[in-house]
Amino acid sequence: MHPASTTTAAVRRQIGSRHRTSAPRRPSPPPYPSPKRMKLLTEVMEKAAYAVVEREDYGDISCEQCRSGERAEELLLCDKCDKGYHMKCLRPIVVRVPIGSWICNKCSGDGQGRVRRLSQKKIIDFFRIQRCEKDGIKEKCRSLQDCRKRRRRSLVYQKKRRRLLPFIPSEDPAQRLKQMGTLASALTALHMEFSDDLTYLPGMAPQLANQAKFEQGGMQVLSKEDIETLEQCRAMCKRGECPPLLVVFDSCEGYTVEADDQIKDLTIIAEYSGDVDYIKNREHDDCDSMMTLLLARDPSKSLVICPDKRGNIARFINGINNHTPDGKKKQNCKCVRYDVNGECRVILVATRDVAKGERLYYDYNGHEHEYPTQHFV
Repeated sequence: MHPASTTTAAVRRQIGSRHRTSAPRRPSPPPYPSPKRMKLLTEVMEKAAYAVVEREDYGDISCEQCRSGERAEELLLCDKCDKGYHMKCLRPIVVRVPIGSWICNKCSGDGQGRVRRLSQKKIIDFFRIQRCEKDGIKEKCRSLQDCRKRRRRSLVYQKKRRRLLPFIPSEDPAQRLKQMGTLASALTALHMEFSDDLTYLPGMAPQLANQAKFEQGGMQVLSKEDIETLEQCRAMCKRGECPPLLVVFDSCEGYTVEADDQIKDLTIIAEYSGDVDYIKNREHDDCDSMMTLLLARDPSKSLVICPDKRGNIARFINGINNHTPDGKKKQNCKCVRYDVNGECRVILVATRDVAKGERLYYDYNGHEHEYPTQHFV
């Protein structure tokens, strides 16, 4: 046996004979820190600063509302999504360019999570809805029909306040000549003269008879801004920049008018023109294009426009059969009687967007419902 092995065995027996009273102690590890509550990601993002990335290809930026890239000096770029908005297209409108960074409504989340839920009682108090009680039982202060009429009047009032738009003539001069050529051919076929004004002839109603103050119940006054738009349209027509309209002949409807380009809602199409006469003188007239001009308190003083010898393109815009639902769906413009500087005038205005190639129709009766339209196509 090797001497080193003997020594090692003796040492092991000596250690094993000892009585082990306790395990060897090790230094205790440091205490763990108490867990901290982590913030939500939404809280971090609300306070986080947005990094602005410089770009050079801003030439193709367009407004997210009107989809137009015009008026680049009015385009605001969101510092978060990098999308563009015209200052006038935003709601509320931005009057001046904001100082510092700017974030659009979609990225800032305005209007989300801030709406308070109101109880029925608070809603009634907020809108100051009148309530009445009788014998402890709540009664309806107004019928459903009255409420609908009130809502309809408020909508009409808001629409009246909207500004009229001037028509946009075709850019191609050759196309404008074609449009005026179709009108000239139609006027010649009916032995009519072109006129964009109201005509007062001897033996008919004088110009002094056409005063808006004679209208029974009053007449809607055209605002100063809309008068300027009307004068702009008249000036364009005098320069040969006519509205984008074509006079076409249909074997069923006769002469009719269709849009030669897109026409936006509330665009001035034309002013109704022709000879002015008293209604009493035209009671037996078979002209299908007479237009009411003035409904006076004295019926003998009421006036009509008679485009049988003089007129413009408004003469060829057809009325609808307002006794059928299909006929009412075709209506895309209306004749409105306005007080223009104290004189009664009739203006044709688009009531919705009109597509290219679509024919124009208006309600021949308007609000009077005096003329039968059952025979209209």
